[in-house]
Order: sequence, then structure tokens, then C-alpha cells
Amino acid sequence: MVKPNEFQGKEIVELKQLVLEVMSSMDLWSKEQLTKLLELDIGLLRSNATQRHGVTRWKKGIINPSKIDDVEVIDLHPELLTQKWKPYGAWVLHHEYIHALGYLAHDRIFRELENLWPSSESSKMGPKFTEYLRKKRAKWIWKCPKCSKEFPRQKKGLGKYMCRNCRVPLKDIPLNS
Repeated sequence: MVKPNEFQGKEIVELKQLVLEVMSSMDLWSKEQLTKLLELDIGLLRSNATQRHGVTRWKKGIINPSKIDDVEVIDLHPELLTQKWKPYGAWVLHHEYIHALGYLAHDRIFRELENLWPSSESSKMGPKFTEYLRKKRAKWIWKCPKCSKEFPRQKKGLGKYMCRNCRVPLKDIPLNS
């Protein structure tokens, strides 16, 4: 867990309040559950993470985590605290809170609970957020010479990778950072 700075700490408090306010309006969660969620620590993932947007971390030694008391910390990507990504950050925190409440698998019930979030747009921001993170860290673009599809990457492909659609080797294009 990366410790949040003062600005990030304030943003986390605001995000927690927003998410818990929305969850309390769902009439699904008890006051006790929401109070325990409020008490959970929220940390940050490393800023160089590109795949993971949030994670619920369970206390060590717990074999079958199933309740809020088993949660060590919920980590969020620091970019989710920026104005641009805050709506998606709220959705991610809601997602992680569902895990903390004992719903571990991404099954039908979990998805139904997740879909209770009032903003359907924010739940669809995940792929754009991943693309944003990848482009931010990229030093190379792997580009298909046939269809021009681009893949931001951190290292050269050296012709080893092929376009999924066209089946031609991708070209390395350096990004000037």
C-alpha cells in the first residue's frame, strides 16, 4: 500500500462519503455494514500500475475471507482521485466495497449488486482508463502497417508480435517523451 499524500487523503475522504451515501440510498446495506465500510483504510496502488484499478486486500492468514473485519485495506489507483476519473473511481470503490461485504466472486449476484450503482456511464469507463494508463507509461507504439491499429507499449516489439486482425508483424514507433 502506498500512503496517500494530504491532497489524496482529502480526495479519498470525499470519495468514501460519496460512495457510502449512494450505497445507503440503495436500502440494501445495514447501517452497521456501512459504518464498518467507512472505517476501512483506503490506500493507493503504485502509480505505474496499468491493469489493476482497485483491489481489496485481506488480512494475512485468513483462509476464507468473508466479512468486513477480514479486510486489511482497499487500494485504489491514484489517478482515480483526479477530477477526470472521479466518477469511475466512485464506481471502482463501490465494486471493492461489495467485495469487502463478502461477495468475492464476480458471479451473477455480484454483477447485480454492482449494477445498482446509479451511473451506468461510470461503470463503462474501465477500458478507457486502462488505455489512458497504458498511453501515459508507453515509450513505444506498436502499429499495424495494414489497418493502422495502435498498441501503446513500454518496450519494443522487435517484429515478434502480429496484428490480431491482419496477421502482419507490428511496427515499432518510438514516442518522444
